[in-house]
Amino acid sequence: MTDLTELLAAVTGGGDPGPFALVRHEGAAHLELFTGTVRTADRLADLPLPDGAPGPRTLALVPYRQVVERGFACVDDGLPLEYLEIARHGRIELAEALAALPDVPVRTAGAGFDVTDDEYAATVGRVLAEEIGRGEGANFVIHRCLRATVQGPPLVAALAALRRLLRGERGAYWTFLVHTGTRILVGASPERHVSVDDGLVMMNPISGTFRHTGTLADRAALLRFLADPKEVEELYMVLDEELKMMATVAEHGGQVVGPHLKEMSHLAHTEYLLAGRGTKDVREVLRETMFAPTVTGSPMENACRVIARHERVGRRYYAGVLALLGRDDAGRQTLDAPILIRTAEISPAGELRVPVGATLVRHSTAEGEVAETHAKAAGVLAALGLGPQAPAGGPEPAVRLADDPEVRAALAARNAPLARFWLDQRSPGAGGLPGLAGLAGRRALIVDGEDTFTGMLAHQLGALGLAVTLRPWHSTGGVHGHDLVVLGPGPGDPGSATEPKMRTMRGMLAGLLAEGRPTLAVCLGHQLLAGLLGLAPHRRDAPYQGLQREVDVFGTRRRVGFYSTFTARADVDRMATPYGPVELARDPADGAVHALRGRGFAGVQFHPESVLSPDGVAVLADLLGGLLPAPVGGPPAADGRSSGRPGAHGRLDRG
Repeated sequence: MTDLTELLAAVTGGGDPGPFALVRHEGAAHLELFTGTVRTADRLADLPLPDGAPGPRTLALVPYRQVVERGFACVDDGLPLEYLEIARHGRIELAEALAALPDVPVRTAGAGFDVTDDEYAATVGRVLAEEIGRGEGANFVIHRCLRATVQGPPLVAALAALRRLLRGERGAYWTFLVHTGTRILVGASPERHVSVDDGLVMMNPISGTFRHTGTLADRAALLRFLADPKEVEELYMVLDEELKMMATVAEHGGQVVGPHLKEMSHLAHTEYLLAGRGTKDVREVLRETMFAPTVTGSPMENACRVIARHERVGRRYYAGVLALLGRDDAGRQTLDAPILIRTAEISPAGELRVPVGATLVRHSTAEGEVAETHAKAAGVLAALGLGPQAPAGGPEPAVRLADDPEVRAALAARNAPLARFWLDQRSPGAGGLPGLAGLAGRRALIVDGEDTFTGMLAHQLGALGLAVTLRPWHSTGGVHGHDLVVLGPGPGDPGSATEPKMRTMRGMLAGLLAEGRPTLAVCLGHQLLAGLLGLAPHRRDAPYQGLQREVDVFGTRRRVGFYSTFTARADVDRMATPYGPVELARDPADGAVHALRGRGFAGVQFHPESVLSPDGVAVLADLLGGLLPAPVGGPPAADGRSSGRPGAHGRLDRG
């Protein structure tokens, strides 16, 4: 059925209208109505996307547990991957939909959070101390769920809630209702997770929550919010994390556009747009981007472990996505996938669930994060009769604070300290950066320590002229055939003698140093390298997670971004080691070793690939110029060796 009136008549008459979805895209003057058959799939790759006429084919409800496809941890609640196999597709004008949808109160009973405010605050404290404080990651999202029982027919209540969201919520990317027969999802998600259209892949990291209750937010308070270091750093961190994902699904990584202000009825957020060209199957794009750091944390793989440790319950659809797959006029695949947040799930028996979460960073306070969960739930709860509606506006169009000159200037100022590598347009097919022709065609192997910052690092090394291969730390395979080995970043305690990842990466480093193969170590790799050189790692008094600093790197001031809880320390600038003399770039205040270099190896504690490192590419160029100087006797041999080629610091390169 493609007629809303017919569908609503079936609902109000107590009948089953069959599976359907109503979707309003941001700014659209109409809703789309999809009907068809609901089926289940085991994997995202099994979602059907047949050829044929242009248009939508499949609407998938992707639960959080699907993250097991990436090998990541989760509390498995067994929720199926359901999808609507779209048979019919209609369009309904917004005014017509508002007139037809039921305008009735939604009544519920027994409303309350499954985790009390005090319990949630205690969890916030544990995550800050035990996870961020111990180097397990930069930020983590912990959720809680409001539960209640809907009084009366659940589908009528959901349709009434949809009407209220369409009338009262603004700024939503998708406003929707999906009815499968086994569950109803109704919500107004502010955030695009990922979309693909005409080969353009886009993501929309959103972070920072400015709460307000009036028709207009307080301008002065908003400007204070935009200048708040916690809010600024939180957005930078999720920007970095989604750039990691874009590095995997877009051929040249993501270009950063923004930031912008997203204004909604009860709150406002800041957001970026990331865009890049890609050719992957859209189902693979979905799999590689499970799930957004704005609802999980970073680094992603360890964030899933932390979530499982501290939540101890399944997330159902929270942090998952709706995914609309289709074909365009040229037969190319399309994808549009909002994140399932600000969404209520209602069972046929009337059980209501509204999950919400807060992003915990080093500046977080328990009180602030508890308040954030309440604010994020406000819009959906108001539509369900569980909270106050936002005050109605007057006859004049609402004033957008996003258009205020001072607000725009405050947003634009956020880009001033960021790396131009990710903000500027990078032309496809462009060669290496100027002055680094000696790196062209050389081969680099990056060993990933469970932090996909390595994908961004690969794009930067590629821009410098290197051919790059990525490999996880636990993958077998030698290093021969590569001119350079990069030991990358990852979470965890580098001083652990028993943790398998640390033992494996430490052993690999020892072999590289013994062989003399040119080696660059980044963050965790740097900490392990420093340990082999005799500098034991120390836990910082305060984590350096998402922190930008200007530091001295071998005589040059560099502005770079840190994501670390541990650091090596030294009280000298040079030291003798079993692998020859080593030069150290230290912090004059506490002796923290920001960088080191020796014969054929170098390490940096910071992340040159981060959006927080405007001087990152320059640091890489300087270090690689020493590790891989231009060949004297012609191009390197196939195994990465070259007779007569001067190595780092003038020696003959044995790697």
